[in-house]
Amino acid sequence: MIDDRLMAQPIVQVDSFTSTAFAGNPAGVCLLDAPRDDGWMQLVAREMNVAETAFLQPRTAGEFDLRWFTPTVEVDLCGHATLASAHVLWESGRFGADALRFHTRSGVLTATRRDGWIDLDFPATPAEPVSPPTGLLEALGVTARYVGRSRFDFLVEVDDERTVLATSPDFRKLAAIDARGAIVTSLASTPGVDFVSRFFAPAFGIDEDPATGSAHCCLAPYWSARTGKCELIAHQLSARRGELRVAMVGDRVRLSGRAVTVLRGELLA
Repeated sequence: MIDDRLMAQPIVQVDSFTSTAFAGNPAGVCLLDAPRDDGWMQLVAREMNVAETAFLQPRTAGEFDLRWFTPTVEVDLCGHATLASAHVLWESGRFGADALRFHTRSGVLTATRRDGWIDLDFPATPAEPVSPPTGLLEALGVTARYVGRSRFDFLVEVDDERTVLATSPDFRKLAAIDARGAIVTSLASTPGVDFVSRFFAPAFGIDEDPATGSAHCCLAPYWSARTGKCELIAHQLSARRGELRVAMVGDRVRLSGRAVTVLRGELLA
């Protein structure tokens, strides 16, 4: 008889870019003791069925290999699951350093602790202005003030926060657009907030992502240029809501957020 305890793989679910449980963006985090194959990681991500599940493999003290999987594909960059990973490492008490380094498909990313927040150092992915591709605005159901294209996504500015909230995409049509997803954004009307957004990525198995760090690598340079501010407060207006601080630092973006652990368990397969 096999003792399941010898096979157990710890897994944690964390809500990122929030200080409140059951808000922000949920991410799974697996800290691996040994390498696992891609197929197994994809199956785990499908089983978790959250926007992304992160898989961490220790390298040396304070350094890790980090990969991210949606329920359907591996992705190149993910902010909320990186934030969740740093939160889990520090919360476990196994890693006392105030700075962590993650080796990823998007290069080396760092996380540091500051006043109860976690700062992530990510590459900026600025959008270039483009003509909207056929079907994009129709799929989103919006009229655009601006359309741009970043490395990953289309960026669509609309008139105001109410329009962002009211956006109701046709996900089947949006999935046919040649991009990871679409960001809909505007200046904020909420006091103390600079800009708001929502993010849709049905082609990657995520109709609406609740709080998207990587999308803010595009939003930060866009709104920094528009407002003349290097540091901004952002809210993502999904049903779960997300709260981020963003700052431009050269060609990098500092994404800051908080996180809450909501579930700890063990995988037995």
